[in-house]
Amino acid sequence: MLKGFKDFILRGNVIDLAVAVVIGTAFTAIVNAVVASVINPLVALFFKADAMGGFGPQVTNIYGDTVTFPLGDLISAVISFLAVALVVYFVFVLPMNTFKAHVEARKGTSAEQPEEEPAAATEAELLVEIRDLLAKSNARD
Repeated sequence: MLKGFKDFILRGNVIDLAVAVVIGTAFTAIVNAVVASVINPLVALFFKADAMGGFGPQVTNIYGDTVTFPLGDLISAVISFLAVALVVYFVFVLPMNTFKAHVEARKGTSAEQPEEEPAAATEAELLVEIRDLLAKSNARD
């Protein structure tokens, strides 16, 4: 039982996953800081962020009270998500992909061109090998 647990823990992908979670947590702080200090002020130039929550259609319920569907919160969450995705792509993903392409170019191999694998033996070649092996086996007997 403990051997199975030890094998599970020492498996490479579990360690990689743990490292990814820790790095992701630290990375979240960086992305949130960029969004809060750059993206949100840009959005505030066009929208008043505090007023977004109360925005939405109002419907009267069966008791005569007014119910507001706060679409402003949804719109705000979508804008925030897109802002985070935009920051992650242009600040981290695009430069990393460019860096990897430069490294691959220096190595002389391109990521787009996979290395050629040796051609598989044809059926006739395999049958000839089998015949030769059988002939050797019969010759020893």
